[in-house]
Amino acid sequence: MEKIKITTEYIKLSQLLKLANAVDGGGMAKNVIAEGLVKVNGEVVLQRGKKLRAGDLVEFNGEKYLIVNAP
Repeated sequence: MEKIKITTEYIKLSQLLKLANAVDGGGMAKNVIAEGLVKVNGEVVLQRGKKLRAGDLVEFNGEKYLIVNAP
């Protein structure tokens, strides 16, 4: 599981996928989310603008990403 540190209150799902280098760009992020390939806290999410906060767990392509607050 990879920890993704954020310095803001939240990060949007599409931004997280790009930050984690899980996708090559925004277009790819939009497509994989629309195809139902991304889970947040165990549920499929189809909103690329879904706000993720510290403690949220994202699953995509066999990888898990945990959102944590940067110190």
